[in-house]
Amino acid sequence: MILLSYIIFGAIITAVLLPLALRSRNVSANSTFLNNLNFLTIVHSAGYLGITLYIMLRVPLPAYYFKHYLFIDSLAVYEVLITSVIFLLASVYGHGYIKSLLRAGELKAEMLGLYYSCFNLLMASIVFAFFSNNLALFWILLELTTLFSAVLIVTLGARENIVAALKYVFIASTAMLFSVVGLIILFSMTKQVNGTGTLNWSELMQSAAAFSPSAFVLAFAFIFIGFAAKAGIIPFHTWLPQAHAKAPSVVSTILSGVLLNCGIYGILRLYAIAARTPSQHTVSVILIIFGVLSMALAAFSMLPRSNIKKLIAFSSIEHMGLMLVGIGLGTFTAIYWTLFHILLHSLIKALLFFSAGILHRQYESNKMLEMPNALRLQPLASWGLIIGSIAILGIPPSPVFLSKLFILIQVGAYSPPVLFLVLVLFLIVAGAFTFLLIRAFSRHTDDNIPTYHAHWTMRMPIVALFVMIIGAGIYLYTGLGDILTQIVTGLGF
Repeated sequence: MILLSYIIFGAIITAVLLPLALRSRNVSANSTFLNNLNFLTIVHSAGYLGITLYIMLRVPLPAYYFKHYLFIDSLAVYEVLITSVIFLLASVYGHGYIKSLLRAGELKAEMLGLYYSCFNLLMASIVFAFFSNNLALFWILLELTTLFSAVLIVTLGARENIVAALKYVFIASTAMLFSVVGLIILFSMTKQVNGTGTLNWSELMQSAAAFSPSAFVLAFAFIFIGFAAKAGIIPFHTWLPQAHAKAPSVVSTILSGVLLNCGIYGILRLYAIAARTPSQHTVSVILIIFGVLSMALAAFSMLPRSNIKKLIAFSSIEHMGLMLVGIGLGTFTAIYWTLFHILLHSLIKALLFFSAGILHRQYESNKMLEMPNALRLQPLASWGLIIGSIAILGIPPSPVFLSKLFILIQVGAYSPPVLFLVLVLFLIVAGAFTFLLIRAFSRHTDDNIPTYHAHWTMRMPIVALFVMIIGAGIYLYTGLGDILTQIVTGLGF
């Protein structure tokens, strides 16, 4: 079974990595020990990427495993592909970045084993969450992602990181308790309809038409609370800006580019079930309202920001809101471009956080107004922020322009007043990014600031992301479009 290859490969890497990780004491930034830990992490993510590409090219889908508790379909493979790419880039970037944290004394040697263990376990948890055909199993794996990502946030050991991680765990886990209530209701509904209860996505899709509309809306509302917290949707978003800002930049990339996708993925799967019930309209209204509110909160929160990582974090909330609106619209076109937007959002947020990480190492600050001569001292990272900002705002020729345009067209068909509101919010976000970047990159000083020489492994992922973001727009017209069409059709839209 192809799914076993993920398990076997991950088990082999873990068997080699864990004994090494347990011996992390007094490790220097240039030690072979550290290089081995990072090399194993790169091999792990590259192996997952290779297996995923093989599945996309050679394995007939959907495929079911372990008594239908796990499955592989087009949507799951698409999400795992994004996950594998971001983790691979983060692993490469981490080679130089972790060394710089050790040299600066921000990361203690004894935390290395914990960092690399949780990094690899987080990747495996996310991958199998996407492959879960069972909602209860999906819930368990989401809780594991909360645990592992929280540990990654606290690896720096600073008091603010501990506070941010505790806040994240409290909000996410409390919200997920509400989801348990929804799962119980949903299980009872399937038992009433089929005679035997189930929480398998595939079986829920088949039984959805017979569900009681009022009972399903109630179940959806409870489950939505947990998934919305994972996606950073208002009012469950409060953990996100602090966690993204305080975490090491390589971890911020994973949180924004991958972990938020888990929540959106669960909501999309739930909506596909809702679309087969008489309660679709009610669920759509719920998603659109929460989506627009999330965009509004993020837009106005971005205006006073000078901390670049917090600005990027609030941008993630905005884009999660946009994705929620796209899902709530429920049309083929809206879902298609929402899926495309998920890919671009992950890639661009990785570019932004990687660039911010280099600038933080240069200035030991995340405040853009404290970064004079940035274009001269760190041209690659500076242009990464500039181009990443242009791309995430959807300014042509950014491929995000296409996803935003087509989602907006669908919003306009749904409600012109909502379209007007969303356009105003887009302008506010664009103003926040533009105002901060112009003020930051126009600052010059005659001070002789020493240049931080970023390791080539920190620079290479930024260059790779430039190519990927441009390539995504080109490949859309050759192969990616077919994949997205297959996913949307498979979901029943």
